[in-house]
Amino acid sequence: MNISAQKRLAAELLKCGENRVYFDPYMIEDIKMAITREDVRNLIKEGAIQKKYKQGISKTRKNIRHERKKKGRARGLGKRKGKKGARTPKKEAWMKRIRPQRRELKKLRDRKVITTATYRKLYKNAKGGMFNSVAQMNRHIKEKELLRRGR
Repeated sequence: MNISAQKRLAAELLKCGENRVYFDPYMIEDIKMAITREDVRNLIKEGAIQKKYKQGISKTRKNIRHERKKKGRARGLGKRKGKKGARTPKKEAWMKRIRPQRRELKKLRDRKVITTATYRKLYKNAKGGMFNSVAQMNRHIKEKELLRRGR
Protein backbone atom coordinates (compact mmCIF):
# COMPACT_ATOMS: atom_id res chain seq x y z
CA MET A 1 0.00 0.00 0.00
CA ASN A 2 1.21 3.50 -0.89
CA ILE A 3 2.01 5.94 1.96
CA SER A 4 2.14 9.16 -0.09
CA ALA A 5 -1.27 10.26 1.26
CA GLN A 6 -0.01 9.92 4.84
CA LYS A 7 3.14 11.82 3.87
CA ARG A 8 1.03 14.65 2.40
CA LEU A 9 -1.20 14.81 5.51
CA ALA A 10 1.81 14.75 7.83
CA ALA A 11 3.48 17.55 5.84
CA GLU A 12 0.37 19.70 6.20
CA LEU A 13 0.11 19.02 9.94
CA LEU A 14 3.84 19.57 10.57
CA LYS A 15 3.80 22.71 8.38
CA CYS A 16 6.71 21.63 6.22
CA GLY A 17 7.43 20.08 2.81
CA GLU A 18 6.88 16.39 2.10
CA ASN A 19 10.63 15.85 1.77
CA ARG A 20 11.12 16.84 5.41
CA VAL A 21 8.64 14.27 6.77
CA TYR A 22 10.36 11.28 8.39
CA PHE A 23 8.60 7.95 8.92
CA ASP A 24 10.01 5.55 11.52
CA PRO A 25 10.82 2.38 9.51
CA TYR A 26 9.76 0.13 12.42
CA MET A 27 6.30 1.73 12.55
CA ILE A 28 5.55 1.64 8.80
CA GLU A 29 2.63 -0.81 9.26
CA ASP A 30 0.92 1.57 11.72
CA ILE A 31 1.53 4.49 9.36
CA LYS A 32 -0.04 2.57 6.46
CA MET A 33 -3.16 2.00 8.56
CA ALA A 34 -3.52 5.72 9.37
CA ILE A 35 -6.26 7.13 7.16
CA THR A 36 -7.59 10.23 8.90
CA ARG A 37 -5.85 13.37 10.06
CA GLU A 38 -6.53 12.30 13.64
CA ASP A 39 -4.63 9.04 13.08
CA VAL A 40 -1.66 10.93 11.62
CA ARG A 41 -1.79 13.41 14.52
CA ASN A 42 -1.59 10.55 17.02
CA LEU A 43 1.38 9.03 15.16
CA ILE A 44 3.17 12.38 15.32
CA LYS A 45 2.57 12.45 19.09
CA GLU A 46 3.95 8.90 19.40
CA GLY A 47 7.04 9.88 17.41
CA ALA A 48 6.43 7.52 14.48
CA ILE A 49 6.21 10.55 12.19
CA GLN A 50 8.72 13.36 12.68
CA LYS A 51 9.86 16.52 10.99
CA LYS A 52 13.48 16.48 9.75
CA TYR A 53 15.72 19.46 10.45
CA LYS A 54 16.09 22.08 7.78
CA GLN A 55 19.32 21.67 5.88
CA GLY A 56 21.70 24.47 6.72
CA ILE A 57 24.18 26.12 4.38
CA SER A 58 27.77 26.31 5.55
CA LYS A 59 29.38 29.76 5.57
CA THR A 60 32.91 28.38 5.63
CA ARG A 61 33.62 28.94 1.93
CA LYS A 62 32.13 32.43 2.14
CA ASN A 63 34.29 33.29 5.14
CA ILE A 64 37.46 32.04 3.44
CA ARG A 65 36.62 34.02 0.29
CA HIS A 66 35.96 37.14 2.41
CA GLU A 67 39.32 36.82 4.18
CA ARG A 68 41.10 36.50 0.81
CA LYS A 69 39.28 39.54 -0.55
CA LYS A 70 40.36 41.55 2.51
CA LYS A 71 43.95 40.71 1.52
CA GLY A 72 43.23 41.90 -2.03
CA ARG A 73 42.89 38.53 -3.77
CA ALA A 74 40.10 37.75 -6.25
CA ARG A 75 39.56 41.40 -7.10
CA GLY A 76 41.20 41.43 -10.54
CA LEU A 77 39.71 42.30 -13.91
CA GLY A 78 38.26 38.82 -14.38
CA LYS A 79 36.13 39.13 -11.26
CA ARG A 80 34.64 42.53 -12.08
CA LYS A 81 31.14 42.96 -13.41
CA GLY A 82 29.81 46.25 -14.67
CA LYS A 83 31.68 49.20 -16.06
CA LYS A 84 34.39 51.09 -14.24
CA GLY A 85 31.90 53.87 -13.56
CA ALA A 86 29.56 51.39 -11.88
CA ARG A 87 32.11 50.34 -9.26
CA THR A 88 33.15 53.90 -8.42
CA PRO A 89 31.05 56.58 -10.10
CA LYS A 90 32.87 59.35 -11.99
CA LYS A 91 31.44 61.94 -9.64
CA GLU A 92 32.84 60.17 -6.58
CA ALA A 93 36.30 59.95 -8.17
CA TRP A 94 36.10 63.65 -9.01
CA MET A 95 35.10 64.55 -5.45
CA LYS A 96 38.00 62.50 -4.07
CA ARG A 97 40.36 64.47 -6.31
CA ILE A 98 39.02 68.01 -6.10
CA ARG A 99 38.31 68.32 -2.36
CA PRO A 100 41.90 67.74 -1.19
CA GLN A 101 43.15 70.12 -3.92
CA ARG A 102 40.80 72.87 -2.79
CA ARG A 103 41.74 72.24 0.84
CA GLU A 104 45.44 72.55 -0.04
CA LEU A 105 44.85 75.77 -1.98
CA LYS A 106 42.96 77.31 0.94
CA LYS A 107 45.76 76.30 3.29
CA LEU A 108 48.38 77.92 1.04
CA ARG A 109 46.31 81.12 0.72
CA ASP A 110 45.64 81.39 4.47
CA ARG A 111 49.33 80.92 5.27
CA LYS A 112 50.11 83.65 2.72
CA VAL A 113 52.26 81.26 0.69
CA ILE A 114 50.38 82.27 -2.47
CA THR A 115 48.61 85.51 -3.37
CA THR A 116 44.85 85.77 -3.67
CA ALA A 117 45.17 86.27 -7.43
CA THR A 118 47.30 83.12 -7.74
CA TYR A 119 44.81 81.27 -5.56
CA ARG A 120 41.94 82.25 -7.88
CA LYS A 121 43.91 81.19 -10.97
CA LEU A 122 44.89 77.82 -9.45
CA TYR A 123 41.34 77.28 -8.18
CA LYS A 124 40.01 77.69 -11.72
CA ASN A 125 42.71 75.37 -13.06
CA ALA A 126 41.77 72.74 -10.49
CA LYS A 127 38.09 73.11 -11.37
CA GLY A 128 38.99 72.61 -15.02
CA GLY A 129 40.63 69.28 -14.16
CA MET A 130 44.18 70.40 -14.81
CA PHE A 131 45.61 68.53 -11.82
CA ASN A 132 45.22 64.82 -11.06
CA SER A 133 46.42 65.13 -7.47
CA VAL A 134 47.58 67.50 -4.77
CA ALA A 135 51.17 66.45 -5.43
CA GLN A 136 50.90 67.36 -9.12
CA MET A 137 49.36 70.71 -8.19
CA ASN A 138 52.20 71.44 -5.76
CA ARG A 139 54.77 70.50 -8.44
CA HIS A 140 53.06 72.89 -10.85
CA ILE A 141 53.19 75.70 -8.27
CA LYS A 142 56.93 75.13 -7.72
CA GLU A 143 57.75 74.81 -11.45
CA LYS A 144 55.89 78.00 -12.39
CA GLU A 145 57.36 79.77 -9.32
CA LEU A 146 53.94 80.91 -8.12
CA LEU A 147 55.03 81.06 -4.48
CA ARG A 148 55.34 84.53 -2.92
CA ARG A 149 58.76 86.10 -2.89
CA GLY A 150 60.62 85.79 0.42
CA ARG A 151 59.27 82.28 1.03
